[in-house]
Amino acid sequence: MKTIQRMYEHLHWANLHIFDALQNIKGDKQEVCGLFSHILSAEKVWFTRLQGIDGPQIPLWPEMNMVQCAELIMQNEMTITTYLTNLKESDLDQSLLYKNSKGTEFTNSVRDILTHVAMHGQYHRGQINTRLRANGEVPVNVDFITFVR
Repeated sequence: MKTIQRMYEHLHWANLHIFDALQNIKGDKQEVCGLFSHILSAEKVWFTRLQGIDGPQIPLWPEMNMVQCAELIMQNEMTITTYLTNLKESDLDQSLLYKNSKGTEFTNSVRDILTHVAMHGQYHRGQINTRLRANGEVPVNVDFITFVR
């Protein structure tokens, strides 16, 4: 449980660092903002599912401005913190039945979903950094080891 808690502390920290970097980009940031919006929206979808609420109405690739991103960062952080605070170790291996955005049903453990969400965001933050570098911007160090230092 402690590892999962730490992963989500990192997730929030990394989201804030990417957000700060995106605010300072001078050129076109539509593509990187699209990736960042996707990270935040996917977090919301998964935590909606974990709370037992059907989430297909939440768009996975929304067009959001930086103000909307900031709001969703804070909403997600509050939702995630509340969820994890109330989660018991024994809850991690419970199975969750959910439907993906196409309506297909899947079952995964809470532990696997929580791990997926943390890794999914880091994957897309890597894509953002690749695009930042390609556009002459400085990539954002969001490595976990940097977070724990």
